Parts: sequence; C-alpha cells; structure tokens
Amino acid sequence: MTKKEKTAFIVNTLEQLFPNPPIPLHHKDAYTMLIAVLLSAQCTDERVNKITPLLFKKADNPIKMSKLSVEEIRDIIKPCGLSPQKSKAIHQLSHILIDKHQGNVPNSMELLEELPGVGHKTASVVMSQIFGEPTFPVDTHIHRLAYRWGLSDGSSVQQTEKDLKKTFDKNLWNNLHLQIIYYGRSYCRARPHDVKNCIICQKIGVKSRM
Repeated sequence: MTKKEKTAFIVNTLEQLFPNPPIPLHHKDAYTMLIAVLLSAQCTDERVNKITPLLFKKADNPIKMSKLSVEEIRDIIKPCGLSPQKSKAIHQLSHILIDKHQGNVPNSMELLEELPGVGHKTASVVMSQIFGEPTFPVDTHIHRLAYRWGLSDGSSVQQTEKDLKKTFDKNLWNNLHLQIIYYGRSYCRARPHDVKNCIICQKIGVKSRM
C-alpha cells in the first residue's frame, strides 16, 4: 500500500466511523473552552467535564473569574491535577483578557500563546474548535497513532504536527484531529493493542506489538 493509498484509507475509515465528531470538552463559548482545554493538560476529558460545571457555576467569564482568589480556583480544580499551576494561570489569564483584550479570547495563535498556561496545543485547540481556523492539535492519542500508522517518526509532538499537516489536506485538519482521538480511544488503544479490533491497523499491516 502506497502512502497515498494509506492516507486515503485512513481518511475514509475515520469519516465513516466519526462523520461529525463532537468537541469532547463541554463549553459554551471561547472563554469556557479555553479554561477547559487548559485544565485538560495531563487530565482526562471526562474528569474535566465533571469539574468545569462546578467552576463555571462560580465564574464563567474573565470578570467573575478574576474576582475569585487563586486558592478558591485551586480548591475546585484540584481533581484535574497540577492545580497550583493551573489555578494561577487561570487567574492571571483572566486579568490579562480584561486588561488587554476587552474581556475577549483573542482569535490569534500568537496572542493565545502569550497567555499564562496556554501552550501551542491549547492555542491550537481553541483556534480549531472555537474559531474554525485550520490547525492540527496533537495530543497523546494522535502522537501515538501517527507513529503506529507510519505517518510520523514520533520523535516529538512538534514533528508529528508538521508531518500530519504535510500528509493531509488542510480542509480536513479540524475534523481529522478529533476523529483520530475518538478512533484511538475506541479501536486503537495503547495497551493492549489488538489488531483484530482495529480496522486501520489490519489494513495497513501494523503488528500488535507496536
């Protein structure tokens, strides 16, 4: 199977299984999405979705969040892990959004990455899922599957992102990164990796040990 044939098979399979992939993190606007993605670092989406309703009940916009203390935020988000760092980042970025962006989440990768606690992946998710800009956020599922499927050498998430952007048409990026996440969770787990349950791995000749 050529790389072009493999790429087409992957796209067609994911489109059949997940034609309209939902955004996994619950949110109502750009700000709540930004906070949810920030909280998802080293934490499952499922856990984040249990915590954000508690947080957003107290503060669902920068003005309300800035009035909470760092300690109040930390107490709520503690189950998400890394709560000391995340609570400070949420508090600080809320003030910055008020002071520099009229309380709005900026529609810019560069400006998003300037916010405390917001790295490239978080900014990419917000740009993709909120503003509809073509990005290819790479999480652990995507990084792992890109290597397993021979789409990237897997040396770093940065390299994986570059490789995937070269491999797939730009108009597919926003849906595709969600489709790969859902596929990884449902059919192509890290361990145990059972090829019999993975349509894509069977077709492209991936072994169970990978």
